[in-house]
This record gives sequence, C-alpha cells and structure tokens, in this order.
Amino acid sequence: MARLWSPSRTVLFTLLLRCVVCAAIDLPPLTVDLGYGLYTGVRNLSSALDVWKGIRYAMPPLGQLRWQAPKPPATNRSLALANAFGPTCPQALPSVPGALFIPGNEDCLFLNVYAPRNQSTNSSRPVLVVIHGGGYGLGDGSQDLSSFINTNGNALVAVSIQYRLGAFGFLASPEIKSRGVLNAGLLDQRFALEWVRSHIGKFGGDPDRVTVAGESAGGGSVLIHATAQNGTLGTQLFKNLIAASPWIPTQPYHNDTVTVNHYNTFSSLTGCSAPARGSVFDCLVSRDSLLLQYAANLVSTNAPTPHGNWAFIPVTDGSYVTGPPSSQLGQRRVNGRRLLVGNNSNEGSLIPPSNIVTQDDLIAWLKSNFPNLSDTNVTNILAAYPSSRGPVDPSSARYDTDGHGPGTAVNISQVATGQQQRCYNIYAEASVICPSYWFATAFTGQGREAYHYQYSVPFAVHGSDIAAYYGPPTDNQGPDFVTAFRKVYGNFIINDNPSITNIDANGLSSANPTKPNPASNWPLWSQDAPVLVNLNETGGTAYTAISPLGIPVTQFRGPGMFNNITLADAYQWEGGRGRRCDFWRDLSPLVPQ
Repeated sequence: MARLWSPSRTVLFTLLLRCVVCAAIDLPPLTVDLGYGLYTGVRNLSSALDVWKGIRYAMPPLGQLRWQAPKPPATNRSLALANAFGPTCPQALPSVPGALFIPGNEDCLFLNVYAPRNQSTNSSRPVLVVIHGGGYGLGDGSQDLSSFINTNGNALVAVSIQYRLGAFGFLASPEIKSRGVLNAGLLDQRFALEWVRSHIGKFGGDPDRVTVAGESAGGGSVLIHATAQNGTLGTQLFKNLIAASPWIPTQPYHNDTVTVNHYNTFSSLTGCSAPARGSVFDCLVSRDSLLLQYAANLVSTNAPTPHGNWAFIPVTDGSYVTGPPSSQLGQRRVNGRRLLVGNNSNEGSLIPPSNIVTQDDLIAWLKSNFPNLSDTNVTNILAAYPSSRGPVDPSSARYDTDGHGPGTAVNISQVATGQQQRCYNIYAEASVICPSYWFATAFTGQGREAYHYQYSVPFAVHGSDIAAYYGPPTDNQGPDFVTAFRKVYGNFIINDNPSITNIDANGLSSANPTKPNPASNWPLWSQDAPVLVNLNETGGTAYTAISPLGIPVTQFRGPGMFNNITLADAYQWEGGRGRRCDFWRDLSPLVPQ
C-alpha cells in the first residue's frame, strides 16, 4: 500500500500554506514599497489619476537635525494611507505692515505624487517636479496638479514637494556653516529630486526624463539648482527646467553683515545670544519650535528687512551655491539640457512700497532695497529708467502697455504711473525679468536650448499665471487660453519643446483655428536674436477687479475671448528692456543678484 504522507509532502504543504497566508495579507492596491516604508494611494475616478499625498521623503529635521542636511527617513514598514497632504512647514511673512504670524510644523518634509492609472515599472512617462514659491518663507506643496495632467492626456507623472522655509531653511552665519549647513531648504529640494531619481519608476515615471519647475521663489530655486556646483551636476537630477517669474532677491554671502545681523537678532529673540553654556547654535537647537517660529517671523516682518522682502533667503555658501546667479549664468556653466522660462507683464507691484510719489522717495527706496549702491549707481539707474521728476496727477490714465510703446512699463501700468511705476518696473526687471533673460541666454549653445515667454493676460500681476496652467482658472483666463498654456508646459515636459498645434494655439473658438501661430513653431532664444512669445487674449467683456494692492483694474471675461499669441523682439520689448538687463548685469556685483 502506498504511503499517504511523506516528508516531501510536508515540505510542499508548508510552502502552499505560506503562499495562502501571503495571499491573505497581500498588499492593497495602489501600495508602493519605498524600502523604508509602504504607502497606499487613492484612486480619483474623475481625473483617472492615482494620487499619493504626504509621502515622507526625509527624516523630520527636528532637534539635533535642525540646520543639518536632510537625511533618509527611518524605516517604518507599517502601512501608511497616503490620502492627506503633509503638515505645512513653519511660515514667515515679508516685511509689510500688519504682518500676521502663521505657525507651522517642522516635521514637514513630505511630497505628493500624481500618476495616471495602470502605472507600472514598465511605464516610462516623463516626470514633472514642482517647487512651490512664496519668497522662501511661505507656501506648501498642496497645489492640485490633476487638471494640468488631464489637459495633457494623462501622459506624465507629477510630484509636488515641500522644503524648510524661513529661518529653518535659510538661517545663515559663520556658525551655521561650521556647525550645520547653509541653504538647508535648497538641500531639501535637491534631496527630493534624488528621491524622485530613486523611486519615481515605482509610480510609472521615467527618472531620466525629469523636468523641475517652479514659480517666483520656486522659479528662483530652479535657477539656483541650474547653476549649483558650477554646473557639474549635468542631467543627473533633471533634464529640463521650467522657471516662471524666477525671483532672485539680492543674494548675500553667508558671512555678510546683513545675514549675521539677522542671525544675531534671531538668537537674541530666542534668548540664545549669551547662553549659559555651549554655543549660540547649541542653544538654538535646544529651543522650543514655537519660540523659534515667533522669532523668525519677527525678524522677517520688521526693519531692517526691506519693505516687502524676507529676511531669510538663499546665500552664497561656497559649496552648493557657489556665486550670485547673474555671475553663474554669465559663465554658462549650468545643469540640465533645456529651459522654458517666462515672466508676467506686471511683476513688480507686490514687493516695493506703494507710497513712492517723488523722485526723492524713489531714491530712498533704492538705497534701502539695494544698500550697496553708491550715489553714482543710483544716478545711473535713474538714467536707465527715465521719467518725470515731479509727482504725477493721480487722475492720469492708467493702462496695460502692449510691449511696443509709445507707453512702456517704465512709466505706466494699470496700478501706477510716474515715480511709483518707475519703482515697480525697476524692481520687476532687477529681481525677476532680467534674471529670466540671463537664464535663457545661459542655455544657448553647447547643445542646450532655451525658450522664453511673457504672460500678459490683464491684470498679469506676479503669480496670477499659476491659475492658468495648474488651475483653477480665474474669470479672465478663457478656456482656449488655459488649454494652450497648459499644453505649452505639457509639450515641453513630454516632447522637449513647448510648441503646440495651431488649433491649440489659436483656440477652437477662433475664426481660423488652423492659421499659423508663433506658439506652434516656437523659436529658440539666442543671445544675438532674443525673441519671446507673448501669451495674451483679446475680446470678452470688461469688468473691474481689485488687484492685490487694493487698486481697481480692468480685466476681461467670456464669452467672446480669443487667444492672442504673438512674437516679439525681447531686446526691444518695453522700450529697450534688453539694454536695461545688460545694465543690471554690469551692476550685479553691487546688488548682488
């Protein structure tokens, strides 16, 4: 009689039992194993996207990890439901009257992933990584990227990141350099990009086709990463870059008087200026988080921090950030392969004070905002931006310029004329627009490519473009325009070129949607022939909106809105903006920027 059981059958039974147990505890759908942790995403039926919110990408930068380089997360194999954004980092407002205190959580190094369904390791979708703006003191990674991905046929994966802000990310002094790291917030961003390199394939993304993008301080961050380590990173972390309104405040050295004074004031407010034992740094590391947040906000929102600026911003550290952006860009030693960069037509009205009436007021502001300038430098700035000396009649007409003149942004906009507008445009060009020109020029030659645009939909104040490409759109951004702008970004990410079809560029509501359009054959930027594509609309019904300054402005909404996309000579634009940008480049050692 044959044996009914044997040792070999016992082994087989054991293996089968183990398989049954494995199946019983199989990981839920949309669970991604990152090695250090397991995260389960959520399927959005309306967008056809799988979304993971609140993925930890670095260890909490608390206590002894304050002002240190980010470190990999500790291993925690407990299953985490990734259905909510991570906590917002501590916030710090700029120096403006009545600034509020907005607390945050230092344990904030999280990111979010939006991926089309059916992601797998066999997918190879291009990847967008978004760095939020906010003056390096405000903001978070909660911008919903679903509509942007949907408009681009769900053909890409997107990631939004958070990073340390204010004093927690950008406190600087010789002691910080010797005991910790400078520009911790920038190193967080880089660490997140390294995370993308290591893990995005698990979400269906291609780590070799990464585009890093940002607006304002996010765009400035993109610029800094482009020039980091003297351009020796190549395409390790990103292949393409998108910089919208790249805001470059004056970038001091870590041991400059202004940074050391901010450090000393911050230390004093926390009771660490003369610790009973140890160093100031040791004292700061031991302090309560809320106390540090209060102190950071007080330093940032009060004099001597210039009006509208933040106290804690990137510094030249000699290792990752090796020099002022204008100098680095001038050497064309940059990371990445292709650049799409743009500015808005009214960039400068949010930060400078709004009480500039006379030329003396303007001069006083110039010396406050750019303290290294001599009287001769100030005189040369005034000559580069000619305007009447006296106050302007407050009833004089205000309107958006068309870029060609005779009225130019030097003297006129919907929110100001005369000396006030002169101030706004000086700031716009020095801190945003000219850096965008230099950035584009740095990506010419040596196998690199650059494309430039201006967003001009009235009222195109700094930051108003975000609603068009990420959403939700505002009333003055018609559906044809939103589709065109989103596809400009999407095609650059997906196809390495911002050109879109004539139908998308002109819009379906156009009388002739197939006519040739500059956006369908986007010209490369060159140093000798710099051109920009002006993104605007025409038609619609006029209505009055209130600008962030509280000033009424005229905007237009549908029906009857049509895309108006044109090509322009960027050097001659707005009465010779290229010449003024050359002027600021020459002046940059004194700014520095």
